[in-house]
Amino acid sequence: MSDTKKGIAGITARYYETENERVLTFEREETTAAITQNIDGYAMVTVRRTVESEELERYYGFDMALDHAAERLDISMNELPIPEQAKDMGM
Repeated sequence: MSDTKKGIAGITARYYETENERVLTFEREETTAAITQNIDGYAMVTVRRTVESEELERYYGFDMALDHAAERLDISMNELPIPEQAKDMGM
């Protein structure tokens, strides 16, 4: 399952699932942010620079993780395009 959504300010959001994680990535120019959660969808969400990098922070709430990702991209959280399949991430 995969979904890509383009937003304002040149942001591309991509949601997909791996064997172990649900992944939501954002890209704006050369900056990226990734929000991940275990595949079962009941654990805290983590924010990383990229999917492969170590976590920067863990959050219970999806909105807090989105705020952190937006900060990395130097935009407002309201500017992040959220693919439909990712809207239920977080506890």
